[in-house]
Amino acid sequence: MADRGIRRERDGGLVYDNHIPVLKRPPVAQARKKLNLKFIRSGIDKPFLILVLVLLIFGIIMMFSASFAWGLKDENDGYYYAKRQLIFAVIGIAVMTGVSFLDYHFYQNTKICYLFFGASFFLTLYAALFGHSTADASRWIYIGSLSFQPSEILKVAFIIIFAYIMSVNFPKFDDWRYCIIPFTIIMGLVAVVLMLQRHLSAVMIVGLIGISMMFVSGMPKKTFWKFIGACIAAVIVVALFFIVTGSGFTYISERIQSWKNPTSDIRGSTWQTYNSLLAIGSGGWTGLGFGESRQKYLYLPEAQNDFVFSVICEELGFIGAVVVIILFVMFALRGFYIASNAKDRFGMLVAAGITIQIALQAFLNIMVASNSFPNTGISLPFFSYGGTALVIQLAEMGILLNISRQSNIEK
Repeated sequence: MADRGIRRERDGGLVYDNHIPVLKRPPVAQARKKLNLKFIRSGIDKPFLILVLVLLIFGIIMMFSASFAWGLKDENDGYYYAKRQLIFAVIGIAVMTGVSFLDYHFYQNTKICYLFFGASFFLTLYAALFGHSTADASRWIYIGSLSFQPSEILKVAFIIIFAYIMSVNFPKFDDWRYCIIPFTIIMGLVAVVLMLQRHLSAVMIVGLIGISMMFVSGMPKKTFWKFIGACIAAVIVVALFFIVTGSGFTYISERIQSWKNPTSDIRGSTWQTYNSLLAIGSGGWTGLGFGESRQKYLYLPEAQNDFVFSVICEELGFIGAVVVIILFVMFALRGFYIASNAKDRFGMLVAAGITIQIALQAFLNIMVASNSFPNTGISLPFFSYGGTALVIQLAEMGILLNISRQSNIEK
């Protein structure tokens, strides 16, 4: 009898063999993109771009005011920090523009993803072991007169590799080997190298980013809570190790005590927090006026960096502080809007990770400045002085803008 063969029909996402449904190849293969250097020229999300530019311009103006006295002291030029930040902003805008055209699926390539993560990891490790040390923390690499902080690059690489593994392994998330193990290993590696730098604020940020990305990834609840359990167990083991050995991190307890009582040692350990609170309290409702801060005149250390928000409160008052907070809330909401309308799971996770990173840093910085959280040395995105951070942040905005180019958002 002649073989009638198999008649194949397609209906949506299924293939039918003689009316019997057969699943297509698992979507895991679809997540592994070939290296495709493609440029996208469709429209971008204009509200998000406007928000970024407003934060950037506002940030440079307030950083200039906060840094004026320290510029005079350090470089005999009150405009020193502002001029350098402006140069970095121009470079960052150029990078953001270029990255906004580069198809974000370029980062989804296996080689690019792991190479980017590996390079940033070893640069951060090199900085921890051989980099420039300030206040017992080695976080900087100097090349001639230029310097950069590789941990800022590592944050981006961490988000991309997390998003890549989630998009590839998503169909297998019920199996703990494909989610808990790779994510625990990656977070552990990043945490160790950042702890070598004595950069516990970055460890906390990366940990929260990773957990948040796991939460929004669609992972089964049971698997998610297993991952949380693994993270808690790792934290307990590390904490016990440092308690038993008494090595290296005794300053953590000092900062917690300073947080509990900011007036306990105003000429020593609580100097920063005390003067930050003085600056915030002096601003009142409407502030002393732009450029009129008193605490920035060498009373408030790192006024141009970690405590620029305190100067904003002193000069622009409660109203100015609320404006800054609202801008970051709007940034977070629009970033999540781009993520929710992304073309695919990888784009959604990258957009969510970047949004979480910027929003988290912003609100932790504000909490530190107002003594709602122990002093952790977290900078305020777009406002704090720092060339590496600003250029990397604007590059991340370029990635978000490219995701918006390919999303379902009305341009």
